Amino acid sequence: MANVPDHVIPVETAGTLDGLFRERVKRTPENVAYRAYNEAHAKWRDYTWAQMDHQVARWQAALVKDGLKAGDRVALMLKNSPEWVTFDQAALGLGLVVVPLYTQDRPDNVAYILNDSGCKVLLFGTLAQWQSFKDVRGELGGLVRILTVEPIIGEADDSRLKSVDQWLPDQGDGTRHHERGSDELATIVYTSGTTGKPKGVMLSHRNILANAYAGLQLLTVQPDDSFLSFLPLSHTFERTVGYYLTIMSGATVTYSRGIPQLAEDLQTVRPTMLISVPRIYERIWGAIRAKLDEGSPLKKKLFMAAVEVGYARFEHQQGRGPWKPSFLMWPVLNALVASKVLARLGGRMRAALSGGAALPTEISRVFIGLGLPVLQGYGLTETSPMSCANCLVDNLPASVGKALPGVEVKIGENNALLIRGPNIMLGYWNNESATKAMIQADGWLNSGDTARIDEQGHVFITGRIKEIIVMSNGEKLPPVDMENAILRDPLFEQVMLLGEAKPYLSVLAVLNAEHWKKLAAEKGWKADDPGVLRTKDVESAITARVGAQLKEFPGYAQVRRASVSLDPWSMENGLLTPTLKLKRPKVMEKFAAEIDQMYAGH
Repeated sequence: MANVPDHVIPVETAGTLDGLFRERVKRTPENVAYRAYNEAHAKWRDYTWAQMDHQVARWQAALVKDGLKAGDRVALMLKNSPEWVTFDQAALGLGLVVVPLYTQDRPDNVAYILNDSGCKVLLFGTLAQWQSFKDVRGELGGLVRILTVEPIIGEADDSRLKSVDQWLPDQGDGTRHHERGSDELATIVYTSGTTGKPKGVMLSHRNILANAYAGLQLLTVQPDDSFLSFLPLSHTFERTVGYYLTIMSGATVTYSRGIPQLAEDLQTVRPTMLISVPRIYERIWGAIRAKLDEGSPLKKKLFMAAVEVGYARFEHQQGRGPWKPSFLMWPVLNALVASKVLARLGGRMRAALSGGAALPTEISRVFIGLGLPVLQGYGLTETSPMSCANCLVDNLPASVGKALPGVEVKIGENNALLIRGPNIMLGYWNNESATKAMIQADGWLNSGDTARIDEQGHVFITGRIKEIIVMSNGEKLPPVDMENAILRDPLFEQVMLLGEAKPYLSVLAVLNAEHWKKLAAEKGWKADDPGVLRTKDVESAITARVGAQLKEFPGYAQVRRASVSLDPWSMENGLLTPTLKLKRPKVMEKFAAEIDQMYAGH
């Protein structure tokens, strides 16, 4: 475990999240805090800590003028940007409680959150976002102010609506810091919820500060480190690690222009740290794999040799594997393969952090083999969010690492992973019964995930307590593990396994358009004819491809039926949560007819 260096701000010094920001401004006022792309001038712009502090004061003056008082709730539905930080810090400094929202969430879901939390202010990025709320505006009576970062052209259609430029004063009167304890409520984060209405997770200042500080005991972050931020700040993983932790350590954060420009931003920004969910690493690997498939057999062979030799070197460095003569080939393999791949990620990456869902070991193996340390961790919104994490000197990719410093983990009933520590939430907002169901009287939180812990303390997540398919013959199967196995085949973009209380397994899947065209061409099918996807020949080919990926599972884990499409499941069509997890009940509802057809007569 690394000693925390002097440039890191301790929890006790910070006291609160706005106290953390105030201390950072005091220590390094002229250092670059944030970097963002200015669309109007088509160039990147730097913001120092002192400049950010000046903006925070302006936002605070405007909030006070609107009558906001300590304890009031305010919400922001904004892409990652310096404005996200200034709003958050202004609110925290006044003792307000911040409610982050996903920019692509549905208006009806946002209206529920705003009403449940009793928010008084809502900050949008664009006027189009506000206009998309036309059907739920009658439910937003509790708001006293509605803001857009984007200028408003013409007359506002609601007296509460103003652009930020109209609303902000030219100057603030210095930043304000409402005095309160570290255990006071700082934010309410609504869990995306794969079923039912979202629940508001209450996190205190201490919850988040302690979590960020524990992270810095595992991974040293220097003031000259550069983070590229693209995972939404409404995601607690990005917010704690990519925002508060960077204030604590003094690192610079650059806000990516978006996922479509991510590859270009990586090469422009050349970050030393990356925070992401597995889906991004899967996409990068998918793009690499597609190019390998199009290239020569020699290139593919060289690539796989680099991964194999590189990963064996990693295992040796970690003390788990022997020295091998093949290591002598590494300088050549690095020059021909690994360094070129890593150059596309900027070429300076010291660590890539993965959380939010399980990262398939075959994907982490590729990146680690090429020389990029991928560190998988584990946590929940309810744990601020980090509970376990791997570190550079003790990285076991199949695990989620060991418990963070100050955090305890143990195995409870039904192999449930239990967690206790300063990162455990205060509870659910206005939902005492849900809080009691989640947190035991002695402080242990039931994660809802099953796990095992080895003798060294490494935690291995083995499944979800509720995400188990029990077939009509009593056989039990882990759908997530099987879905991840199926997704190893690049033909499949998205997969959902079915079979609860049924005599056999079936699968719903979204196909990769390019790989579908290749398969159709090989088989002589008309790829652009939607009817082809529903033929027996296609179903047979799909189930065969699925079966090839499920050989490691028990014999009874056979998929006998399949229904496929080319239309992705997304947040916009209500089938994915903002953290890109499947809303299984919603998928089943949408494809009820297809499911009924697959089980007709059974």
